[in-house]
Amino acid sequence: MKLKTLETERLILKLFDENDAEFLLELYNMPKFIEFVGDRNLKTGEDARDYITNRFFPQIQKLGFGNYVVMLKDSNKKIGAVGIFEREGLEVMDIGFSFLPEYEGKGYAFESAKKLMEIAKTHFGVEKISAITTKNNFSSQKLIEKLGLKFQKNIFLPNDPEELMYYEN
Repeated sequence: MKLKTLETERLILKLFDENDAEFLLELYNMPKFIEFVGDRNLKTGEDARDYITNRFFPQIQKLGFGNYVVMLKDSNKKIGAVGIFEREGLEVMDIGFSFLPEYEGKGYAFESAKKLMEIAKTHFGVEKISAITTKNNFSSQKLIEKLGLKFQKNIFLPNDPEELMYYEN
């Protein structure tokens, strides 16, 4: 079973598809994304389409959920992304989020992440969710804790020299 769209009071969450490539390109090339998450080396719309096809689709096919575009319900404006991922180096699936700067601090990340966590638990039996963030990404740390995840330890992911903070519920 695949859940293609989810709704909250203010938002629609829609699984990424090839038509979202330009939005992904914009989102993943924001200075804050590159600083806190990393450079995914997406330079063109074609790069972004390939990323969606090769990185997002396999997990969606395997698990039925993955990375969602977050849109405002009243306008269908794409404002960010939220996803739960199987990530190399983590035993527990982790939640991640990224929003255009003008939509940060409005509760959209919490609203969408909370909904996705609920669906993962109720529809897909995901009991534990983790999150990782950098030591200097204070807004992400605050959101992760608001979602009910607790700091466990500092970790390193494979092939990544940066020490990350690891949270789990």
